[in-house]
Amino acid sequence: MRLPRILMPSVTVSAHCDLPCGVYDPAQARIEAESIKAIAEKYQANTDPEFRTRALIIKEQRAELVKHHLWVLWTDYFKPAHFEKYPNLHTLFNEATKLAGASGAKGSADPAKAEELLAKIEEISKIFWETKQA
Repeated sequence: MRLPRILMPSVTVSAHCDLPCGVYDPAQARIEAESIKAIAEKYQANTDPEFRTRALIIKEQRAELVKHHLWVLWTDYFKPAHFEKYPNLHTLFNEATKLAGASGAKGSADPAKAEELLAKIEEISKIFWETKQA
């Protein structure tokens, strides 16, 4: 059944949790990235094809979650004043999301790629917490 036009929302908005709650923390991305690294290490140590297939699937899901959590921070938390004060912030987010993507941890089972991702997330985290102190 379709709603009458008068009951349809005139503006559609979205947020990371469907309610602009204002709760942000790079730890969400870091935890998923730590999972990626652990999965990559287990993948390397195991030769069972079924295990390895499951590991790759789960690793790719975690990589998508890392990208999601980073994008939420990038687009919802950080404001123009932050980007002015930290001119490398856009670059950090771009590099981190690429490291989570197909050319990085999502497309590789190398724990070193996950370690690179964790390092980028840590750089973002340091800036995030500096902005929270301000």
